[in-house]
Amino acid sequence: MKFLKTIRFDPSDTHVYPTAAEPDEWAVPGGFSFSGATEVHLTGKTKQAFSNGFLSLQSQGYSTFVSVAEIDEVAVERLKTELAVMFVDGFGAPSVEAALPVSTDEIGFVLDMCANVAINSIFTLRRFFDETGEIREEFRIVDKPGEKLHARVWDVVEDNA
Repeated sequence: MKFLKTIRFDPSDTHVYPTAAEPDEWAVPGGFSFSGATEVHLTGKTKQAFSNGFLSLQSQGYSTFVSVAEIDEVAVERLKTELAVMFVDGFGAPSVEAALPVSTDEIGFVLDMCANVAINSIFTLRRFFDETGEIREEFRIVDKPGEKLHARVWDVVEDNA
C-alpha cells in the first residue's frame, strides 16, 4: 500500500505556514481543517495553509509537498485512529468511535489517490473556494525533469588574446 509523506526541499514551509510539518510525517490533504472558514477570514499564514498545505497527522503542521511512500496495514490502522483522535481533540467530534468512520474515509481517499502512482512521486495541492463558496481541492503530480534540466544560455570561451 502507498500513502503520502511530507517532504521539505527548503526551509520555506517554516516561514509561510502557522506550523510547518516535519519531513517524513504521514499526511492527508486536510481540507476538513478549514471547514466553516470563509475566504474573507483567511489571511496570512493561515491563508497559505489553506491554499497549498497538506496536513501532517503527527505534528498537525502543513507541508507544500508530499511524496508517495510505502505503508503497511498496521500503520494505516494507526493513522485512522490518530486522525479520529484529532477530530475529537481539535474539531469537536463527540468521540473517537463517532469520528472513526470519517477518519477511515479520509485515509481511504489518500490510499486511493496513491494506489496507481509510483513511489517517490511528488504531489502539490491547490485549495480554493468555488463560485458557490464550497472548498475545492486540485492535486498535481510534479513531473520529473527531463534529461536536460535547463537550456544553456551562454558558454564560456577562452580568450586567446
